[in-house]
Amino acid sequence: MKSKVVPLRIPENLDELAALSAQEQHTDKATALRQWLHRGAAQYVLRLVAEGRISMGRAAELLDLTVYDLQQQAEAQGIEMGAANEQRRRSRALVAKLKNN
Repeated sequence: MKSKVVPLRIPENLDELAALSAQEQHTDKATALRQWLHRGAAQYVLRLVAEGRISMGRAAELLDLTVYDLQQQAEAQGIEMGAANEQRRRSRALVAKLKNN
């Protein structure tokens, strides 16, 4: 995945938290901030998929994951990624209608 340098101003308290997180994880502050950013982005994208605003394929592409990995993340966070009950009901009705024709 390509990376891009982005100048960023953050509040001092977040800088302190990033330093603490980096120390606990035995890494550097920039890595801790990137991990936070990625986790937040993943939660945001999963919410977009759950709301039907983007496809699972596009979400997986944005997060550089497989669709399977994306589904596992959603399941771990308790986010429903499948069809809604209303969508299932309409699908079944359509199948029944097609069978009768």
